[in-house]
Amino acid sequence: MTVFVLGDQLLRTAGPLAAEPDDRVLFVEARAFARRHPYHPHKLTLVFSAMRHLRDELRAAGREVAYHRVETFADGLDAHFESHPGDELVVMRPPSHGAQSRLRDLVEERGGALTVVPNESFLIAPETFDEWAGDRTSLRHENFYRFVRRETGYLMDDGDPVGGEWNYDDRNRESAPADYDPPDPPAFEPDALTREVSEWVADEFDGGYDAPPFGGGWADPDPFRWPVTREQALAALTAFLDDRLAAFGPYQDAMVDGEWAMHHSLLSAALNLGLLEPTELVEGAISRWRDDPDVPLQSVEGFVRQILGWREFVRHVYRREMPELATANQLEATRDLPAFYWTGETEMACLRDAVGGVRERGYSHHIQRLMLLSNFALGYGVEPAALDRWFHAGYVDAYHWVTTPNVVGMGTFGSDALSTKPYAASANYVKRMSDYCGGCPYDPDATTGEGACPFNALYWDFLGRNEERLRSNHRMGLVYSHWDRKGEAEREAIYERAAEIRRLAERGEL
Repeated sequence: MTVFVLGDQLLRTAGPLAAEPDDRVLFVEARAFARRHPYHPHKLTLVFSAMRHLRDELRAAGREVAYHRVETFADGLDAHFESHPGDELVVMRPPSHGAQSRLRDLVEERGGALTVVPNESFLIAPETFDEWAGDRTSLRHENFYRFVRRETGYLMDDGDPVGGEWNYDDRNRESAPADYDPPDPPAFEPDALTREVSEWVADEFDGGYDAPPFGGGWADPDPFRWPVTREQALAALTAFLDDRLAAFGPYQDAMVDGEWAMHHSLLSAALNLGLLEPTELVEGAISRWRDDPDVPLQSVEGFVRQILGWREFVRHVYRREMPELATANQLEATRDLPAFYWTGETEMACLRDAVGGVRERGYSHHIQRLMLLSNFALGYGVEPAALDRWFHAGYVDAYHWVTTPNVVGMGTFGSDALSTKPYAASANYVKRMSDYCGGCPYDPDATTGEGACPFNALYWDFLGRNEERLRSNHRMGLVYSHWDRKGEAEREAIYERAAEIRRLAERGEL
């Protein structure tokens, strides 16, 4: 038997690598897979460097490791079965839709066998989620989160939530003060292997795509900083628990120009690769709260909810709703993604900062993703799948099972599988939760006319365009009551301003 380690399953402490310590190990590094999207150079460097580091660590520990650098997965399996005819491979269940059946076909076509075992990079098994879901016609995160808290016992006290409340959202929406000075995030100096990978990525993937932007040339990367080994990932976890967990809750939705990390954990990339287990994050945060009186429950609960609740929830909604979720478009949005998502060239201070962070390091935090990048695309009318492709290509922590439910389901409301209403917001939200507006040429308090913040006209235009579909939504009654108070002339001015915003964006002048 051979343990087949996929690039996003680098889990040494659990799964088949831990369960089968004497079996040989197979890695396949497929260049064609890395050309499916114009991935950020840091994303490719992260994945390939982490794979090669694990390869070397396993060999140093005495494991037999085959590492095939090839064009396709088929080429890698050809090479493996030529050396080991009739071999049985064991692999953790891939979370991406269709990957398991494609792998099985590739293996069996070459005379091998494939055993698929549970994916221990997640906490909740498919059968557990499906039993909870039962015959529900809609799946809601809050209900699932409470179920998982009860199932695991995390932050529970005799069947009740610790502190008496299930979540502390109402205390975790503070804007950062003017003197906000977050701790520096950890940065891991690339070793010789990572530098070699980074140089190879720059040469190998700089072109060859069938549509612009080509390769990773759209990005403007800073020096690579992400953890690529288990040891570095554990150091990143410790840094978060030591330096940023305490204030994570209150400021988790805040945005500050130039402060890309804030108090966020920056652990999603390592977690989604398998360098960390989700239990380590959850239990580490809870343990720190118990031991340190300066760490408030609201911060720990907010962090636990991201890992134990939302990450698990989107994984299973994706599993159940695919393949239809990938192309869902219930609002019939058809516009192309504005070019500034790739270039960062816009006068809108908030979007310039968010897109700049993606171009520089393949990252922006979750509120920038939802309430800036997705919110603008929602109002603009971008086709959900187009925004999904951008997120998938641009972020170091992005995989299809991550981006598709978050972007198609939540960010653009292409499907109601995850949320009951669209997350549309005007500039009021940006002004309240950030300091962007003070340095922006656009006026957050104006809706129409030259210089009015684009978020405002796009917000009201979105409500007007989708009134037939959304007015009956019980969570949209208040906003439509405001829409009803706008006269015909005001509505026409809104529509005209929204059209002008789209023209400016298409010309690269927004």
